Amino acid sequence: MSVAPLTAASADTWSTTPNRMVDAAGTGFAYRRLGSGDGLPLVMLNHWGATLDNFDPRILDGLATNRTVFALDYRGVGASGGQAPLTVAEMAADMLAAVSALGLTRIDLMGFSLGGFVALDMLRQAPDLVRKVVLTGTGPAGGKGINKVGAVSTPLIIKGMLTLKDPKTYLFFTSSQTGRSAAKAFLERLKERRSDKDKPITIAAFRRQLKAIEAWGNLPAQDLAAIRQPVLVANGDQDIMVPSGNSIELAHRLPNAELVLYPDAGHGGIFQYHEAFVPKALKFLDS
Repeated sequence: MSVAPLTAASADTWSTTPNRMVDAAGTGFAYRRLGSGDGLPLVMLNHWGATLDNFDPRILDGLATNRTVFALDYRGVGASGGQAPLTVAEMAADMLAAVSALGLTRIDLMGFSLGGFVALDMLRQAPDLVRKVVLTGTGPAGGKGINKVGAVSTPLIIKGMLTLKDPKTYLFFTSSQTGRSAAKAFLERLKERRSDKDKPITIAAFRRQLKAIEAWGNLPAQDLAAIRQPVLVANGDQDIMVPSGNSIELAHRLPNAELVLYPDAGHGGIFQYHEAFVPKALKFLDS
C-alpha cells in the first residue's frame, strides 16, 4: 500500500504523477494523487471502461491548483484487484472504503458518467462525508435512456473499429467540425503520459460495468431531496450516451444545484469546454 501524507507538496502533473495502490475492502485499488494546498481533497470517479489513463490531463491539472486531487480505479479495473462489481451500489461501497483507507474524512466529489452514478450512491450511503459535488455527463437512477447505453454505444464502438478511430470520437462528441476538432484534441491529450501507464481494462470488466449501468437505469427513481450538498451539474447539450435531459432532471430534483449545458457538445462536454469548465468548477468548489 502507498499512501503519501496530504501535506506533501508535488511538482508533478497528471502526466507524470506516479501510480499508487491502497488496500481496502479486501483488495488493492489503483489511484493517482496530484496537487497540494488548503482546498478540501477532491475525489474523482471516471466513466464506463475508463482507467486512470482516461482522465483528461487539463482538467486534473487545473483542479489540482490549490487542493489535492485523488483519482481512483474501480475494483477490477486497470491495476485495481478483484472483479468488477455488477451494481453501482457495490462500486460506491468500494470507493467509500478506499477513501477511508486513504485517511480522508471530509471530501469534495466529482463523477463523470458512470462516476456520477457512483457519486450519487456514495451520497446515499455516507451523506456526511461529502461537502460539495460535481456531476458531469450523468443522470439519476432510472434516468431516461440510461438502460439503453449499450444499445446506443455498440454501433458507434463498431464504427470506431471500422474507421480506425477511437470510439470516444463518436460517443463523446458531436459530428460538427467543432465537435470533431474537440475530439481530436482530447484524444491527443490522453496520449501525453508516456510511461508508468495504468493497465487497460479487460473485456470482462467492460461488460460487467455495462450490466451495472443498465441496472442503474432500470432502478426506480430515487429521492434526491435528501441531498443537501451544493451540486454543480454539467454536460453537453447533445449527450447521446446519458441523454442531456438527465442533467436537466438532476438540477431540477436536487435542492441545491446549478446547471451548465455546453452548446454543440456531447457526453464529453467538459472535455470540449475544459477551458471554461475548470474555472467554473474551481469557483464552485472554492466559494
